[in-house]
This record gives sequence, C-alpha cells and structure tokens, in this order.
Amino acid sequence: MTLDEEERLPDCLRSVAFCDEVVVVDSLSSDATADIARAAGARVVEQPWLGFPAQRNVAIDNATSEWVLEVDADERVSAELREEIEAFLADPPERVNMGGLPIREVFLGQRLGPSAKYPKYRHRLFRRGSQRHDEARIVHEGLVPNGEVHPFRGDLIHLLADDLTQAVADAWGYARLEAGQLQAPLTAAGFVRGAVVRPTAKLVYRLFVDGGWRDGWRGVLKIGLECWGDTMVWVRHLAGRRGSVRGRSGVSASAHFGAFERRLGNARVVAVAAGARSAGRAASWLEAARAAGADATLVSDASPPNSHVRQHHVQSMRPIALIRALSAEEQLRPLDAVMAFGPKARRLLRTVPPGLRGRVGAQAESVTADALVRAVEASRHE
Repeated sequence: MTLDEEERLPDCLRSVAFCDEVVVVDSLSSDATADIARAAGARVVEQPWLGFPAQRNVAIDNATSEWVLEVDADERVSAELREEIEAFLADPPERVNMGGLPIREVFLGQRLGPSAKYPKYRHRLFRRGSQRHDEARIVHEGLVPNGEVHPFRGDLIHLLADDLTQAVADAWGYARLEAGQLQAPLTAAGFVRGAVVRPTAKLVYRLFVDGGWRDGWRGVLKIGLECWGDTMVWVRHLAGRRGSVRGRSGVSASAHFGAFERRLGNARVVAVAAGARSAGRAASWLEAARAAGADATLVSDASPPNSHVRQHHVQSMRPIALIRALSAEEQLRPLDAVMAFGPKARRLLRTVPPGLRGRVGAQAESVTADALVRAVEASRHE
C-alpha cells in the first residue's frame, strides 16, 4: 500500500525484486510514487483509500501467484529472509499455509530487540485464498492463523520514526485509530483500569520482564510512547472523540484493544521440559499429539534426537527465559494448551502469566494427547 512514498518506496521494491510479481496498491499519490513503481516493473492498482484492511484485501485480490508476501513501503526484506523464503517456497512443509516473519524495528536509527518484543512475528506470507483481512477493524488488521505457522529467522526490517517529533506523531496517530475501535462501557473503574493501571503495568512488564531496558534510552522511549498512546485511547474515549469510523476490536472490554482472541484451525499445543530426560518424554508425547492432528512445539533447553516435532530451544530454563519463549510462540500462533514435563517445568509454569498458559491452561504430562486435543476442540465451542 502506498500514498506519497517516493522516498521510501525504491528500497522496498529492490528488496522484493526476487518475487514473481509485485503489486502496488496506490491511494492516488500526488508525487512520483506510481511512476517509480511502474519503472521498477510493478503493477500499479490505483485505489482511493478504503482503510488499512480493505486496502490490503485489494492487493490480495490483484495477486495471481500461489503465495502472497505482504510488505509495506517502510519495510525491507533482508537478504537472509529472502533466502529463507525462496527455500521455503521451493518445498513448503506439509500442513503449513502461512509463515511468521520476525519484524526488526528501527527506531531513531537503532535496531530494537526486547523493547519491540522481537521477534514480534507477523503473518505476512501465506497461500493465496487462505486468508483475508478483517475489514471491520481500523488498525491492527493482522491475519489470524488458521493452521500451523512456519517461523522464519531472517528479519523483515521496519523503519519507524527518524526523529522525536515523528515518533510522538506516530504514537498519537495510532491512539486516534485505536480509539475508533475500542468497544468498552464508559465507567470510572474502566477508565482507571484502561488509562492508568494497564499502561503502568505494561511499562513495568515491557521494561523488566521483556527486558526492554537493554535497548537503551531509545527502547525505553519506544515503550513509554506506546504506554502513553494506550492512555490517550481512553482519554479520547472519555471525551467522546472516537472518530467517524467505528471498528470492531474483537476482544472483550477488559482486554487490550489491539489483540485477537480468535483461535482457528487445529489445536495449538506447546510442551515445556527441562533436561534431556523430560525433553525426550515431551517429544514422544508431542509426536502423539501431532498424530492426533495438533500443531505441536517443544520449548526446552535440550534437543531430543530423532524427533520431528518443531523445537524452540532456550539456553537455560528459567522463569524470564520461559516467559519470553512462550510469548514468542503466542505471537506466532495463539496457544491452546501448555504441557509441563517434569517437576522443574511444573514449577516454572507457575511463574508464567495466565495469558501464556493457553486457553485450557497448563496441563500435566499425565493427560493423553487424544484427551487434550478433544478438550481444546470442546473449548472452542464454549
């Protein structure tokens, strides 16, 4: 999608030159954006602005290849990611129609890590016809996985603000959009929770649990602006300044307005294990879960040999490391259940926030794979 992007578009187009076709949906730019796109060999579709999700759907509808890669004008496909995508598309894994791309945000000239919740997976690669964006949303129009997602390692680079003025303007712009899709009763308790309690808790969590302080003052500023934006959403809600376009957040009033609660496709199960013996038992259990149709992943500090289950390796099984690993898995695809194998894993899971224990919660290894898959399926109909 483009609108007056003559400065940023050329680098973006060069990064996707490996694609079979490039479709640029332009919102009637007044600069040379369309001419630059055509000169680079892209097909330009001129479409007056319909909103973020609808504009993305126009691009999807004009694509003709089997797989679609969505890239914004302020994003660049890294060389590492390009190689991975080409290898992936040469032989896509079975049961996979979507890829999760790590977003590497560049803020005030610095690449961010934990302060931006890296890898911050986004579902930008998918089989055409398998996905559409929810046009009832105004912002955070990301796709909802309906099956297993392949995690890539190479970065999709996202260029954010170059200076403080632009950074504040961006935060304010997102707050205005968020306020347009916030569905919540206007009560004193709701305002205090949304404008004060939640942003404060988010600031502390992002700085110390996620480790955002490691990115220095730019990381702290980025997190602070996001929390300030969350507060401004509720201030605008209180003032009745919600915009002329109303969206649907898709979540309850007590949850964050940018999140998705929908869970689609097969059961998503993660097993947590510390040490080789527990990891071996977990891998065997996950193999049975895969046979029962589940999307299964092992989070462990050990790698069982001869296992076909996808593994998320952590250097050491400690509370913060486990929280970050489960957070990354949740970004990739929402968790239905988290299994604990061994006494250490059970202790560690008690330190994990409830939102990272799956929809049906943490489970002990005594639960059979078939029983858990049935429980997940039943929870989806509640």
